[in-house]
Amino acid sequence: MTTTTTAAQIPTSFGHELRACRRCRLVKTYDQFRDTGCENCPFFKMHEDSDIVADCTTGTFNGIIALMDPSRSWAAKWLRFGKFVPGCYTLDVSETLSDEMQSICHDNDVRYIPPKQA
Repeated sequence: MTTTTTAAQIPTSFGHELRACRRCRLVKTYDQFRDTGCENCPFFKMHEDSDIVADCTTGTFNGIIALMDPSRSWAAKWLRFGKFVPGCYTLDVSETLSDEMQSICHDNDVRYIPPKQA
């Protein structure tokens, strides 16, 4: 039996327009988040409102890892990406979600782990 996993869009550019989802750390361009939202966080409905893209993503992050099969990758498990869709992820996001976006996570029974503060 074969299972089909939908993959996230791969960033179309690797310049200054890259953004990372503050919840799941998926990396795409601003335009990609605006057009299709976040594949791991559809409850944010980023594709419906560009202000939500700004609230839920950040351009400040460190490192990128590409995951083809997160459920089988030791790196994905170590980074806690094992249940996310295949795609490009950042290793570290320093900005937290707003209280409003954290409430949306809570309302959807989705765990949000804020970044560790140095």
